[in-house]
Amino acid sequence: MNRCPAPHDSPARPTRTAVLVAAAALVLAAAPAHAQFQVQTQNEAAVGGRNFPVNTLRGRLVITGFPEAALDGRPERLAPGARIRNPQNMIVPPATLTGQDLAVNYRRDAAGLVSEVWILTPTEAAAEREAANKPFLNFWPFTTKAQNE
Repeated sequence: MNRCPAPHDSPARPTRTAVLVAAAALVLAAAPAHAQFQVQTQNEAAVGGRNFPVNTLRGRLVITGFPEAALDGRPERLAPGARIRNPQNMIVPPATLTGQDLAVNYRRDAAGLVSEVWILTPTEAAAEREAANKPFLNFWPFTTKAQNE
């Protein structure tokens, strides 16, 4: 009893060249979509600063005891794994900043916790925020009556 199928009984399999052509077509089809993705930034670099993502907010941060902080005088929590960057753009541990009143740009995560913080240089702090007078989202409570008129 022969358990190996005869060559004429085996199902048709694609050739190695056909597999390579199909893989190359997939890679080339995905390349334009990847090339079109660009991160929008708020350009404080025009006045000698860094580029920050568009949805960053500005405020005054005082770390009272990690993860507790005060942001513009209101109590806040820093997210687990929150990144705090100093003016040289290096990550610093929050314990080294306890009690200091800092001008910062910050972002929140999906849970509303402060997840990323950039400590500003005096030049960056003096720069006008492009998105400061625009609502973050275009629906209540993020818009005000004055902005809608």
